[in-house]
Amino acid sequence: MADRITQLQDNVNLLAEHFCNSVGVLSTQVEPGPEAEGKRKEVASMFSQVIARTAKDIDFLIQALPSSQSTAEVQMENLASLEAENQAAAKQLRELVASGESLGAEVKSSLGDLATHQLALIQKSKE
Repeated sequence: MADRITQLQDNVNLLAEHFCNSVGVLSTQVEPGPEAEGKRKEVASMFSQVIARTAKDIDFLIQALPSSQSTAEVQMENLASLEAENQAAAKQLRELVASGESLGAEVKSSLGDLATHQLALIQKSKE
């Protein structure tokens, strides 16, 4: 996976490619004149949608970049906060796993008891 700057550069290049392609297609593949107006509008609409979507992707990537106010100290505080959340989630997960293992042991024991009783009933019915 590419980093955000590379993704941003790739999308800017893609946007430039869409602009060039739209001009090229409109100038070479759509005949001039009033009879080709529908085709011209269709091609222009298609390229405008692609260009708008790429521009939205670029805006999203720009918003995802770290802000200029993000200093090393702020980042360390954020990392410490995330680490604390991670530790709490890990503790909760360990507790849930222990509880699940305990319930699993109870179920296994109950199944063993049921099997024993069922075998005893089968033995009695054979006699």
